[in-house]
Amino acid sequence: MSAFDLTGKVAIVTGGGTGIGLGIAKGLAEAGATVVISSRRAEVGAAAVAAIEATGNGKALSLPADLRSPKDCQALVEETVRRFGRIDVLVNNSGISYRKQPQDYTLEEWSDVIDTNLRAAFLLSQAVYPHFLRQGGGKIIMVASVVAQLAAATQVAYAPSKAGMVQLARTLAVAWGKDNIQANSILPGWIDTPLSEGFRSTFPQAAAAVVERTPAGRWGVPADLAGPAVFLASSASDFVNGAALPVDGAYSIKA
Repeated sequence: MSAFDLTGKVAIVTGGGTGIGLGIAKGLAEAGATVVISSRRAEVGAAAVAAIEATGNGKALSLPADLRSPKDCQALVEETVRRFGRIDVLVNNSGISYRKQPQDYTLEEWSDVIDTNLRAAFLLSQAVYPHFLRQGGGKIIMVASVVAQLAAATQVAYAPSKAGMVQLARTLAVAWGKDNIQANSILPGWIDTPLSEGFRSTFPQAAAAVVERTPAGRWGVPADLAGPAVFLASSASDFVNGAALPVDGAYSIKA
């Protein structure tokens, strides 16, 4: 279906070197987009580019950046436009977390999570706006989490950062809808990624409980995020703005 075709489009995927970000990057590339992968570590981004180009679907480039730096956020967008002449899709996926009880969090850890997850999403959205405006529109996708709507004792910074991303997308949808810019969120549930590997190995009973609670009967995999991302990046979603789409196998709605 041509509405899902991303041929000629350029997309930035932050945190695109592994896990959910790589799953989304592969999906966008397969749909025809040129994908710019941002990762703190150059070798991780390079490996992701090689994995994408090995499939023969789409084109990819790695641009390392530390998204805690406002200067790096701006440079990522400007270098993408310099290389390819445009930017059509921004996927704010980069995220970190420290699993601790609230009383054990340091201010530095709190700031690290908020700056990486939420502030970077704001700065990058600001940076792409003039380019979207010049081109007549664009797409912003926030990769939030089901914990944006649920509570977890050890996610005192991560959960608010992800809830903030959802509300940021809604605010941008209202502010920039007139400019043909759509900003939406994806809310992944429990996804089998390197980030969740420590949890699964440390708490095997809790990991098994995830499967038991999930009506789909399994953990998600990064490829499960590709389809929703392609939809929200494509013209198929031109009248979808400010939405938050759970991709969790119905985990979050089970009583």
